[in-house]
Amino acid sequence: MPDQDPSPPSAAVWRAARLWIAAALIGVLAASATLAFHWLIGAVEWLATGASGGLVAAAMKLPPWRRVVVAVAGSLAAGLVLHWGRGWAARGPAGVVHIDYIDAARQGKYVLNDRTTVVRTLSALLSVGTGASIGREGPMVQLAAWLASRAAQLLPLPVEQRIAMLVCGIAAGIGSAYHAPIAAVVFVLELALGFFPRQTVAPVLLASAASSALIYWWVEPRPLYVMPPVPLVATSLWMGIAEGAICGGLGWLFLKLLDRSRNAFATIASLPLRLGLGGVLVGLLSAAIPEVWGNGYSVVSRVLQGDSAWSWVALILIAKAAATILSAGSGAIGGVFTPTLFLGATSGYVVSNVVATIDPSLSGDPRAAAVVGMAAVLAAVTHAPLMAIVMVLEMTGQFQLAIPVLFASAVAYAISTHFGARPLYGNPIEGHA
Repeated sequence: MPDQDPSPPSAAVWRAARLWIAAALIGVLAASATLAFHWLIGAVEWLATGASGGLVAAAMKLPPWRRVVVAVAGSLAAGLVLHWGRGWAARGPAGVVHIDYIDAARQGKYVLNDRTTVVRTLSALLSVGTGASIGREGPMVQLAAWLASRAAQLLPLPVEQRIAMLVCGIAAGIGSAYHAPIAAVVFVLELALGFFPRQTVAPVLLASAASSALIYWWVEPRPLYVMPPVPLVATSLWMGIAEGAICGGLGWLFLKLLDRSRNAFATIASLPLRLGLGGVLVGLLSAAIPEVWGNGYSVVSRVLQGDSAWSWVALILIAKAAATILSAGSGAIGGVFTPTLFLGATSGYVVSNVVATIDPSLSGDPRAAAVVGMAAVLAAVTHAPLMAIVMVLEMTGQFQLAIPVLFASAVAYAISTHFGARPLYGNPIEGHA
């Protein structure tokens, strides 16, 4: 029987193919946005400090008084941008209001406010680049989601596929910012949506994989945190449970203090004064302890090598927690996600070393404890234990520590939710209310 001409693809197949192509495009846009934002932060850092190579390294090269001046000037400038930009954003197209990208995904929306995104991105550059104790990754994901939103508005696609494109942008932004494509998918599943429509699964996987692959290709093919392999020992298991209890309490306390800080700063009506006061307080902290600048990446990387004095780490833990509460509470635009990893790594490291001074047989490797602590505090603060588990294992490459990480995340999550702390990203159910 002669071969028949292949039938033309069905309309459903063609619609799916268009969404897949759009998802790959979003992956490229997200990776590009991540690199561009990273470069711009470096430029602001260099203009403000005359140094480059990381905020903590730049802070250490400055005399204490200059750290204060840089932090205050950057915070005031960031506040002025928000103050002036708020009026400009309000004069934008009628009916387009600001909505966070996670809330947009939860509510089935795909249009993000262009002017607000520009204002918040510029303000974030000024805050993060001058030493505010917040993460640069949050604005990176916001930028990736906004680019996905713009693409969704331009392409001739049905509404449900445009919404899927926004979700792809969130996953691609997370994957490229944290070198964690699997965790990015879990992030949108557990936090942004709470469920996946069937037709969204493949595009989200593709967007996250594409953005992370480009980061691996353009930057370096390695996890975000490079550390030597840490063996799993019997003590790691019970330490995971103990750390879960301690880190769960720490995460709950951090959320409560962050809420109180925001409420206290909210009494100051002027945005420049509000952010400026936060800059003064963080600047004074940095005058004594320069390690409070930035998202904490360099300090966590050092702690994960295992050669830091635990007393020094304990001091940095307290100072960094205070600085993050002040920076985020004052309204500086940036993420708290990465500083949360800092709190987990340093608290786990300190707990392990303190136990070792009491009875060395009860403690395991402090590097393993730092990894476990990262997942535990992240689970407590986000109320998303699955995301926390996958994220930390993927970022560190220490998959052999999965069991203690599971124990710690479960206990930390249970403690934080039991005492009623509002999670960092709200409740997914609220987005559908």
